Amino acid sequence: PPLAAPRPEIAPYQGTTSADGGADTRTAGMRLRREVLGDAHVDAALAATDEFTEDFDDLLTRHAWGEVWQRPGLDRRHRACVALGALAAAGHFEQFAVHVRGALRSGLTPAEIKEALLQIGVHCGLATAERAFQVAREVVREETSPRE
Repeated sequence: PPLAAPRPEIAPYQGTTSADGGADTRTAGMRLRREVLGDAHVDAALAATDEFTEDFDDLLTRHAWGEVWQRPGLDRRHRACVALGALAAAGHFEQFAVHVRGALRSGLTPAEIKEALLQIGVHCGLATAERAFQVAREVVREETSPRE
């Protein structure tokens, strides 16, 4: 009989939990959020935060960036590809543009982003991929054009 493939293990959570209310994950999350999305984007998001939305921003920074994006098992390039696919599939093209920039900052090349978008087209539909290509083309042009 053929040998069964080994079962991949789910990477255990390696983040910090402490009595400091998550300050460690918030600090780590903010650092990574800035590295991937850029200071300008994060500064604008923080400036738009008010008393009503500050708890959500804290949750986003601690949980998404401080815990999930820092888990072992995937590097930033792979996480960026997953983010692009998920955001395109859900039709969140404003955030998709932000994450195309993040994908470039995470080390994906424009050619690799194009390949990810072709996969998105196969799995999410050509209309979704068409919009994703439109958004990504503009972002890639902005980010790769010489600065004046």
